[in-house]
Amino acid sequence: MSHNVDFLVKLRDAATMIADACEEQLEKQAPKDVVAVNEETFTILKFEDAKGERLGEFQIAHKSSNLPDKWSHAHNVLREANATIKERYHGEGYAFSYWLYGEDKIYRQKRKT
Repeated sequence: MSHNVDFLVKLRDAATMIADACEEQLEKQAPKDVVAVNEETFTILKFEDAKGERLGEFQIAHKSSNLPDKWSHAHNVLREANATIKERYHGEGYAFSYWLYGEDKIYRQKRKT
């Protein structure tokens, strides 16, 4: 029984690595307006709650609190999209909008529907 579980875990991990590699290549090769990044790219990061006078409630993911490969991938997507607080990154159906500000931080805020 445990051999089946081990096999399934390895298969899942391999599929995730393949999907990540494909997404990276798509981002590098496809025109910017064709690339659609799944929100999971960001939701797998660990975010901490924050609150500001002007922004209200938002969250911050710190580089030091996340896996390096997952962090780098999400950060690169936002950097390439020039995601700022004024030009936030989001896709169709995203629950949050994302942006970069300062060093080693990714910000997100719940989208208003």
